[in-house]
Amino acid sequence: MKAGNIGTWLEAARLRTLPLALSSIITGSALARFDGAFRWSILILALLTAVFLQILSNLANDYGDAVKGTDNDGRIGPLRAVQSGTITQTQMRKGIAFTALVAIFTGTWLIGEGLSGLPLTDYIVFLLLGLASVVAALTYTLGKKPYGYSGLGDIAVFIFFGLTGVLGTYFLHRHELSWGAALLAAVIGLFSMGVLNLNNMRDMENDRSCGKITTAVKLGLAGAKKYHSFLIISGLLGTTVFTVLNFQSAGQLAIFLIFPLFIRDIHAVSKITDYRALDPFLKKLALSTFFFSIIFGIGLVVHL
Repeated sequence: MKAGNIGTWLEAARLRTLPLALSSIITGSALARFDGAFRWSILILALLTAVFLQILSNLANDYGDAVKGTDNDGRIGPLRAVQSGTITQTQMRKGIAFTALVAIFTGTWLIGEGLSGLPLTDYIVFLLLGLASVVAALTYTLGKKPYGYSGLGDIAVFIFFGLTGVLGTYFLHRHELSWGAALLAAVIGLFSMGVLNLNNMRDMENDRSCGKITTAVKLGLAGAKKYHSFLIISGLLGTTVFTVLNFQSAGQLAIFLIFPLFIRDIHAVSKITDYRALDPFLKKLALSTFFFSIIFGIGLVVHL
C-alpha cells in the first residue's frame, strides 16, 4: 500500500469508531424531538461535526502514540498508520491540520444555524465548547503532557461523548436544557467510558511499560473489570430511571430489548484473563451503544 493513498487514510481514520461518536448526536436529537423541537439541519451538521472530531482524534492518537513509542510491537490491536510507515509523520501532521479545519468549519456552521436569534453569550459558550472539543481531540496523546497518559481520558470521554454531545445537540434544537437530557447525557457518557476502558484494559501491559498511566493501568485487570461493570450497569440504571419518569408510549419499552447485549458484555469481560481477547469487545460495545441510541430514539419519536 502506497503511503498517503485514500485507502490508507480511511484505515487511519478508523471508521469503525464513528458509530460511538454518532450516538450522542442521535440521542440528543431524538430527545429534542420527543420534547417538541427538532430541525434536520441541526442533526446533519451535528453528525458531520462529530464525525470529523472523531477522525481528528483518531489521527492525532495515531501520530501521538507513534511519536511517543507507545505504538510498538507489543501493542495489541490493528496496526496504526504512522507506526507501520504507510503514512509518514509529515503527512499525518498535514492530515491532522486539514481535519481540524474541516471540523472547525462544520462546527461553526452548526453553531450559527442552531443559535440564530439567541444572545451573544450563547455563541461565546458554544464557540468555547467547540474549541475545547478540538483541543481535547488533539491533546489526548499530543503535546508534552497528553491527558490520555495521565488517566484523564475517562473524564474527557464522559464530558465530550456524553455531556457535550447530548446536551449540546439538545440545546441547539430546543434552546434550553432539561434534567432528562442531562440524565441521557450521563448514560451515553458512561457507555463511552466503557469502550475506552476496554481499549485501555487491552493495552494495559504495553501502556504500563511505555509510561502511559490510564485508569486501567492504575486499577489493574481485576479492578478495571469491576470498573467496567459499574459503568455499564450505571448506564442501564440511568436508562431505566429516564424511561420510568418520562413514559408516554409502549414504544419506549423497546430499549429494554437491547439490555441483554450489555449484560452479556459485562459477563464475558469479567471472565477474560488474556488481554488480547478483549479487542473484539470494543467493537461490540461501541455498536451496542449505537444501536441503543437508534432504538431509544425510535421509541421516543414513534408513539405506539
